[in-house]
Amino acid sequence: MTGVRTAEQLERFRQLLLAERREAEERLATQSESITAVREARSEVSVDDEHDPDGPTMSQEWSQRTAVLHDVEHELDDIDRALARIDDGTYGICERCGSKITVARLEARPTATLCIDCARLVR
Repeated sequence: MTGVRTAEQLERFRQLLLAERREAEERLATQSESITAVREARSEVSVDDEHDPDGPTMSQEWSQRTAVLHDVEHELDDIDRALARIDDGTYGICERCGSKITVARLEARPTATLCIDCARLVR
């Protein structure tokens, strides 16, 4: 099969994307909680993280956690855009060349917006 053609395929991808969205929302909540904990720890006057030989500094911890948070937010945006493409009938169509994106590619990357050939070109 080369491209998404049937309502059944679209529904299968919708369910896959919704499941991925739920998982990403859980990770977002977890990261938000951990950032809150780091923020609270950073606000404590007694924390001298710059001279703690036992682990990463609070600044380092903050940077790592906010990077993960931003990655999850980006993932949610990609999922929402893919769901919108299902709704508007453009899911599985390459945004660059207009060809169908193969089912195999969409199964590997359900949020893909480019066919494999175009993805290789824009790297």
